[in-house]
This record gives sequence, C-alpha cells and structure tokens, in this order.
Amino acid sequence: MATATYNGKIIADTDAYESVEGGVYFPPSSLKMEYFTPTDHTTVCGWKGTANYYTITVDGKTGANAAWVYKTPKDAAANIKEHVAFYTSKGVTVEKKKEVTETVIPDGAMC
Repeated sequence: MATATYNGKIIADTDAYESVEGGVYFPPSSLKMEYFTPTDHTTVCGWKGTANYYTITVDGKTGANAAWVYKTPKDAAANIKEHVAFYTSKGVTVEKKKEVTETVIPDGAMC
C-alpha cells in the first residue's frame, strides 16, 4: 500500500504499486486526476525511455513537473507503463505502507 500527498490532500492511493530505483510508481487507477495537468516537459532515461510530466495543483499550490510517467517505456521497464512517480523534492510526500519486490536495474544503469 502507498499514498502520495500534496498540500495536505491525498493525490494517489493504492494497494499495489511498482518500486524502481527506490521510487514508488502508482498505477493510473490510483490517481486523483483532478489534481494533475500534463505538461510538455520530457526527460529520457537510457533504460526506461522517455518520461512525460504532470504539474500538480491542490488548493492553489502548484508543483510544476512534480510527477512523471513512462507512457511507452522500453521493454526493461514495461512494468511501470502508465504508472506515475513523484518528486518528493517538489513537495509531494510518498508513504509506503507495505514493501514490494524491487525491480532489478539492468546492467546497473541509473537515471
């Protein structure tokens, strides 16, 4: 079980999630999409692929590009397709309530 909170509100809550490089990836069904706005920002990870970003807005507080998703990940990251992760450095609090199996990073690659 995992929960993501921003500005005091739960923005994602799930009983099952993926864990990659220590980060929690929430399934799309767990997101409260009224708080998410897609942006044009992208980044590329060598083994996961291209990440697209969301800005999070809750009660007037905005976290620009505070969440990301791999819509079409590379094969090695297929388990996180459409799952969303968050930057805790941008004010999102992520709490894990139960440990899950960590995805092994191919060839020790990190993004």
